[in-house]
Amino acid sequence: MSWSALFPFSVWECWWLAPAALALDALLGDPNLPWRHPVCLVGSLLHRMEAPARRRAAACPAFIPRDLALRLAGAAAVLLLALCAGLAVRLSLGLARALPLPFNPESLLALYWAWAGLALGCLVRTGAAVRLRVESAPLPEARTALSQLVSRDASTMERPLLRKTLADTLSENFTDAGVAPFFWLLVGGPTALWIYKAVSTADSMWGYLTPRWRHLGWAGARGDDLLAFLPARLGALLLGLTDALARLAARLCPSRAAVLRPWDGRWPGLRRIRRDAAGMPSPNSGWSMAACAWLCRARQGGPSVYFGELVHKEWLGPPENEAAPWDAARLEVLNRLLLRGMLVGGAILWLATLTLRRLMLWACYH
Repeated sequence: MSWSALFPFSVWECWWLAPAALALDALLGDPNLPWRHPVCLVGSLLHRMEAPARRRAAACPAFIPRDLALRLAGAAAVLLLALCAGLAVRLSLGLARALPLPFNPESLLALYWAWAGLALGCLVRTGAAVRLRVESAPLPEARTALSQLVSRDASTMERPLLRKTLADTLSENFTDAGVAPFFWLLVGGPTALWIYKAVSTADSMWGYLTPRWRHLGWAGARGDDLLAFLPARLGALLLGLTDALARLAARLCPSRAAVLRPWDGRWPGLRRIRRDAAGMPSPNSGWSMAACAWLCRARQGGPSVYFGELVHKEWLGPPENEAAPWDAARLEVLNRLLLRGMLVGGAILWLATLTLRRLMLWACYH
């Protein structure tokens, strides 16, 4: 069976789907429709899998260690979740193709699946709303607003730390909400995109180093690390290319330099980004965080409290004596950087993939 039969609407056979979905996500955010968002259904299914997975682990033979049994049960649950998500998308596209309608419902459904799978537009909008609460609401309300977006303990944070934590979360999710799903949309269409979204959802719900999830969520966390490994590094590179294009545009039009390049930091090079990212517990999260920290000239990372436990992280970005504090204006600039980085970077990635496809076809026929 061919790749296009298993994963229809990849960029190899449908050039317009990925840029159309990216534009819809940037302009409108998540689709606001009468039914539940598909990622909510994926999360509900995973929630229902927890009890059976724990029962399976408890029923393992005594010679299998308890920790290993939980990891195996978690891996089976994540694999089943990804399979269900991929099959649901693939079968729905096949059923749409078979409908006797005067228009092509399969293409419309593919566009919906692609649009719903991208989430950077929603992330930027949510970040802007939380920023307003952090700046203007009473401190308890500001902490509550941020806690709905992050997994860190915000109950004792003052406003400067609330701002930095918001910046950390927005920068870290540049990969998970934008580059990684767009990458898998290019490679394997909506089917591959939603397989990735299922694994990413498992990581976001189960992938914590707490007594409850340390072993059951191990497979979801490692699966997300694997699927986002290349997109995370591409995301940092795309932010660098976005900055390079912004610098060029600012030089060509000096009177609009502050608009064309609103961030005031510098691009330190991929070697320094890699060095910074290596100090983070996750193999992927530090890449986009370090890039944003350097370009926005404000530090990210550092010690953080998760579920009552202090997690030691390295500081990312410029040295403390060169860094500016996170304030409302710098958070707004970060939002612009993320959105531009996804649009410009997505266009670059899309064009590169199309070019690679043409070169592969040329090589096959010559």
